[in-house]
Amino acid sequence: MLENLMADLRRVYCLYRVSTLGQVEKDDIPMQKQYCREFVGQHPGWEIIKEFSEKGVSGFKVSAKDRDAIQEIQRDALQNKFDILLVFMFDRLGRREDETPFVVEWFVKNGIEVWSAKEGQQRFDTHVDKLLNYIRYWQASGESIKTSVRTKTRMEQLTQEGHFTGGCVPFGYRLEHKGRTNKRNQDVGDLVIDPDEAEIVKLIFQKYLCEGYGAQRLCRYLAEQGITNRKGRNIPTTSINRIIKNPIYTGVIRNGESQSEVLPELQIIDTETYERAQQMMEKRVTHHGDVPLNTKGRSLLVGNVYCGHCGGRLTLTTSGRKRVRKDGTIVRETRARYQCHYNVRHPCECDGQSGYGVEKLDKLVDQIIRIQLGRIQNSPSQELIEKQQAKEVELVKSRLNLLNEQYRQKQREYQDLRAETIKVIQGTSRLNADLLNSLVSETTEQIKQLGVQIQTTTAELEETVQTASQVLREYDQLISWAEMYDHCTFEAKKMIVAKFVKAVRVRRDYEIDIEFNVSFEEFQALYLEGEPEEAKRPGTNTILAMETKK
Repeated sequence: MLENLMADLRRVYCLYRVSTLGQVEKDDIPMQKQYCREFVGQHPGWEIIKEFSEKGVSGFKVSAKDRDAIQEIQRDALQNKFDILLVFMFDRLGRREDETPFVVEWFVKNGIEVWSAKEGQQRFDTHVDKLLNYIRYWQASGESIKTSVRTKTRMEQLTQEGHFTGGCVPFGYRLEHKGRTNKRNQDVGDLVIDPDEAEIVKLIFQKYLCEGYGAQRLCRYLAEQGITNRKGRNIPTTSINRIIKNPIYTGVIRNGESQSEVLPELQIIDTETYERAQQMMEKRVTHHGDVPLNTKGRSLLVGNVYCGHCGGRLTLTTSGRKRVRKDGTIVRETRARYQCHYNVRHPCECDGQSGYGVEKLDKLVDQIIRIQLGRIQNSPSQELIEKQQAKEVELVKSRLNLLNEQYRQKQREYQDLRAETIKVIQGTSRLNADLLNSLVSETTEQIKQLGVQIQTTTAELEETVQTASQVLREYDQLISWAEMYDHCTFEAKKMIVAKFVKAVRVRRDYEIDIEFNVSFEEFQALYLEGEPEEAKRPGTNTILAMETKK
């Protein structure tokens, strides 16, 4: 009797799965478990001997070979440890039309019955059974794709509307409930600026842009100031880099390829500051441009100072020496020099000095820069510069309008000639065919030439508008540097010099020639009023240096 009961016993494995953590929180698995247990209770001789739960596992994105539960169930099937695999619905096994139908068929071929508590048993007795099995998972796969598309589209819409769609809340912000709810009528948080964290974000951008601090140096600086993250730990370099790269601080919420308009209530950093930070980061990565790789050390010129004799770049070197004071104490002094390595290696080919004292050369350059920045402060007002730039734009617009009018006039002439052609054909025109053909060809060529001129002038107008905007931005930057140079930190001063000065060439006896960036030279030529003509000729900087030295 006992042997008969054992023979009739059907051993059941149950598999429960939910795709998202949200379903876990809603207790979807207990619901599946209860329904499957009730289903087993309705079948005499069935007994659940093992249950598997997969939480937050997508049946569409995750392959069966990467799902531990499926792999364990398949191993047990080969060892004949159970007879029936039961799921709440067949899509709990998976939603991949190129994989899941064959997983189900594999179980059946290995002697395991596959059942759904809602849909019954999946059999493979006929060819139709195989087709229905495939269609079921093809449909489930399609539903997953459609759900994914709907979710993605809705997330994009929410982002474009300026709503936070989840994930880690960026440093500088916090979530606040403002009455917005989701489709389940649950409260949803919106981003608001956290005043304390926002000040730290501003500090990071200020140190990065104005004083040349890199991520590691910023990390150490923040730790020294006792500034920590939300967990009370030091802010790591990875977080600092993410902060500098994140456009959220300009008030733009981005999610994938979708982004919102600028939201003033979320703006911590202005757009121009953010863009300058991105450009600086790119230049530092490529070691290209007017951005020093670091601003450590007490030398003003690193990377933009050259030997005026051989043209080689001077490098910063330091050496130490001991000095005995009058009281007998010994102190160690550090001597910093800009050294010409080419002169050291080839003294016969470079007739300049082998090195120049940092303190002396920096002082001379600093004095020249102060003179130039002082001239900039005495330059015309922004209003006058704006008028001059607007005038240049209007001149190009006037030429473009004139060309457009000439083009329209030639188009009208061409239409009149076409009308005259009909009269020639009808024999009512006073013009002969040869003359008319000549006029048509000439007008057509004129129209073509005007079209080319219009395209060229349109491009010129766009370039003039961009140049005008660039001039105004550079003017603002120059005025800002002129105002802050005397009062800023040495790191900030070093950043200003790197932007302001393209190259410093030094010759014997500290004869200096400073080459400013082209845009600044143009600024001097265009806007520095009251300068004598000789002060605007090439070589001015050398004269200034010699006068300063004396």
